[in-house]
Order: sequence, then C-alpha cells, then structure tokens
Amino acid sequence: MVSDVHGNTEALARAGDGADALICLGDLVLFLDYADHSRGIFPDLFGEENASRIVALRTARRYDEARAFGRELWAGRDRNTEILGAVRKQYAELFAAFPTPTYATYGNVDVPRLWPEYARPGTTVLDGERVEIGGRVFGFVGGGLRTPMNTPYEISDEEYAAKVEALGPVDVLCSHIPPEVPELTYDTVARRFERGSTALLDAIRTTRPRYALFGHVHQPLVRRMRIGTTECVNVGHFASTGTPWALTW
Repeated sequence: MVSDVHGNTEALARAGDGADALICLGDLVLFLDYADHSRGIFPDLFGEENASRIVALRTARRYDEARAFGRELWAGRDRNTEILGAVRKQYAELFAAFPTPTYATYGNVDVPRLWPEYARPGTTVLDGERVEIGGRVFGFVGGGLRTPMNTPYEISDEEYAAKVEALGPVDVLCSHIPPEVPELTYDTVARRFERGSTALLDAIRTTRPRYALFGHVHQPLVRRMRIGTTECVNVGHFASTGTPWALTW
C-alpha cells in the first residue's frame, strides 16, 4: 500500500515485492518538491530559485501573490501543453513501474483523463468503485476537495460525498485524502490543516469498515488512530520514505 508517490519511480518498482497486490492511493505526479526545490515539473521549467520563491509564498499562505508570480512566469508560454507534456513523461515511467496486480486511485495532483493512456493490463483504476481483493471488499475514492492551491483533481464536497455513498459498506475504505479529523489532517511541517472529508468520516462512523487507509498529509500529527472499531492509517509519504505499508490478514 502506497500513497503520494510524487515521482519516486525507483522505489515504486519494488513496492509490490512479496505482496499479493499493490494498492496505490494517488499523487503520482511530482510538480514541486517542498523539501527539495530542485525536483519536479516547476523547477524543470523555471529553475530552483523561482521554485523556492513559490514555495515560500505558499507556505506563508500568500496565495494571491503566489498566483500572480506564477502568471508572470507563464506569460507568453503555453501552460497546458508544457505541463501535460511533463506529466505524460512522468506517467509513462510510473505506470511502467506498477507490478501486476495493482489497484490504484487518483490523488489531487493527478490528471485522471490521462490515466487510460498509461494503465496497462494488470493495473485496475477505481474511483467511487469497489473491488474484492483476497476475499475482502475494498472501496476506492480518488481526488481531493477544493482548496486555494487549485490542484488538478479537486472536486466539490457534494461530488466527493456521492462517490463515498456509492461504495456502500466495505471492509477497507481507501481514499487519497483523510477523514475530517484534526489529528489526521494537520501537517506538522507545513504547519497547516489539509482538507479532509466529512463524508469519509460519516461513512466510517455508519458503515464501520475494518480499515480506512489514505495519504495526502505528508507529515501528519497522528499517523494512526481508531474511530470506533475502524483503524485509520495514513499509509505514508512514499516519495520520501520509499517504504510501502503492508496490510495483512
């Protein structure tokens, strides 16, 4: 089980070793590494100095200034073409690294419409859908909720809740973002609350899955806690750790 791969293709190729299946909870793309400003699509296009400036503005929550700075950098350039070209290059390498079988859903920085071009036989993409793995029912909910960051796959609370509701009761609830619980949504390094889902929290309380698994928050205040009988686990910032989380039964 991995999440927040953010371009770590080398570790991804080994992540399924010894497992019956690999589950990936999204954020394959690396647009900008907040720990290493030399890595990602943004510094490849605009350089490390500009990447450091945009990180500083976003970290200070000066989002309007960050957007204005971004517009200056993109002036006279074809933003969509350049970004999609870079994303396609990363997807070609990342999807080739997935073992068989892999079950995956989208993160908030992913571009869902491109996935069918790269998902090979043996990789099953699910979003608002269920699948049986090893005799257990897994439900998958991809993407994130809307934020000032305006990442590629952010949707409304209503659309997200509809996907959660469509799953019904499952044994393992898999999502990119966490349920809306302060301990699970607070990033101790970024020093801010990321967006969690109240719909996920409601589903956990009412349907009581055995596990609720997610990523998105890279350095959470709490990585693991119980909500009723459900074990909630942040399966980790795979880009930095390179270590999958193992679910066994």
